[in-house]
Amino acid sequence: MSDGATLREVVVATSNPGKLREIRAILGELPLAIVGLDAVADVHFPEEGDDYEANARVKAQAVASRSGRPAVADDSGLEVEGLGGAPGPRSARYGGPALDDAGRVAHLLEEMQSLAGDARRARFVCVAALATAEGEVVTARGECAGRIREQPVGQGGFGYDPVFEVEHDTRAMAELSPAEKNRISHRARAFRALSEALLRLA
Repeated sequence: MSDGATLREVVVATSNPGKLREIRAILGELPLAIVGLDAVADVHFPEEGDDYEANARVKAQAVASRSGRPAVADDSGLEVEGLGGAPGPRSARYGGPALDDAGRVAHLLEEMQSLAGDARRARFVCVAALATAEGEVVTARGECAGRIREQPVGQGGFGYDPVFEVEHDTRAMAELSPAEKNRISHRARAFRALSEALLRLA
């Protein structure tokens, strides 16, 4: 295992600062240096499609190939029962590219105005990928069940967290502390499942 002076660097393939903070916290106990995309120059990602695993793979592979270092990426989405699983892998683009997080939440709530009961059940899904410069790719999946609230609440998290009420809890994801969220979230579950593969790099 590496000591503190020679930790192996792993690059997180995201430009989302909230996601980077979460992944750093989730992987914080591993003997690895978790660095952001600012450590890699001129990375170009292909356009994302409708498959979580494929999207995560291509992002991790692009950064690993460009940087010569192992890279992790994830693709996450919100799946709402009454919307037939939408917005799904297109969650970050839901409602069009001009919308920010608050705009996407507002668009979601508008689309769900007529939905009640079980139709408001939802889940967050995450597929995390680890790619090495040598071409190895390992993936893992995590899910978190809940329902969509009628109004956003809370100041924490990002994305759809203010309207996602966690199963067996009365709070929205945005009302959880970072430590609480990183115990139960879809992203935490997916990246913890990658820990064994990540430890092989240490």
